[in-house]
Amino acid sequence: MTANQRMRTNHSRVNHQNQLKLSQLRVLVAAAACENFSEAALQLEMSQPAVSHAIAALEEHLGVVLFLRGRRGARLTPIGERIVVRAREIVQQADEIEKEALLSRGLEGGQVRLVAFRSVATHVLPSVIASFHQRFPAIGVSLTEYEDYLHVEQALRDGAADVGFTFLPASDDLQTWKMVQDEFVALFPADFKADRAEITWEELMAQPLIMPPNHSIMMEQVYAHAEAHGYQLTTAYEVKMDSTIVSLVAQGLGTAILPRLAAEPIPPKVQIYSLPVPLYRIIGAAVLADALQTPAIYAFLEVLQSLNKGSPHTPSSR
Repeated sequence: MTANQRMRTNHSRVNHQNQLKLSQLRVLVAAAACENFSEAALQLEMSQPAVSHAIAALEEHLGVVLFLRGRRGARLTPIGERIVVRAREIVQQADEIEKEALLSRGLEGGQVRLVAFRSVATHVLPSVIASFHQRFPAIGVSLTEYEDYLHVEQALRDGAADVGFTFLPASDDLQTWKMVQDEFVALFPADFKADRAEITWEELMAQPLIMPPNHSIMMEQVYAHAEAHGYQLTTAYEVKMDSTIVSLVAQGLGTAILPRLAAEPIPPKVQIYSLPVPLYRIIGAAVLADALQTPAIYAFLEVLQSLNKGSPHTPSSR
């Protein structure tokens, strides 16, 4: 190998190790616009040393000084001004490439149809939908509320919805992700005085009970839980609406047992206790197992899992 060949080989190795990076050009464009590395770091959600390192690496690669640093910030050199024009063009083209990729994946449009029962729709989904909209603003989201999980699951089977929110474990034909562990709580009026921090079954049974109907799907678990510990719940007032139950407790007419999400918002004067033996319901997201999902639905599930750090549950019967 001749000396010229060795020089070309070494130069090729250096270029391979120190390639011009799109991330460096993005930093250059931001720093030029802000004329300050710290402000550029905030804009890019990076640390200030990371911005400085990216600019320094770019200057080393190009062999020119791009910025004049000073106490009042950083200003482009003449060569820096010419280079940043090209950098803006490259960054813009890269953004267009990403946009085309999104279009091809169907994420610049489409619809995700959600179904849930009221407490989840009111207290859990708004923040999820907001995060999803922030990442995928062009995808529409619709939300339908049902009274119970049976209607939610049936909507999935009927093709009327894409993602449903139900109780876990769910039916065998659904793939699910755990989202929320919702505790059943006992609600007492302001004048109730407990003997200690935890209530007993006797204290609970001594109060007039304001409860949903005992055939209510939401409450079947509660009645069975009490019976398993030797107590039969007898209601003084049978009321269907959760909000009405909470209002009656606030007026001092009795005590109630409700899932915490269903009871929210709970007035400050209403006292909240765990049951003598704590009880929870597990709420999860569900899709039809083995169904062909659209890119928009996959995107929603990705956002959902990133927010909840959940993993798919193996389908199992109730």
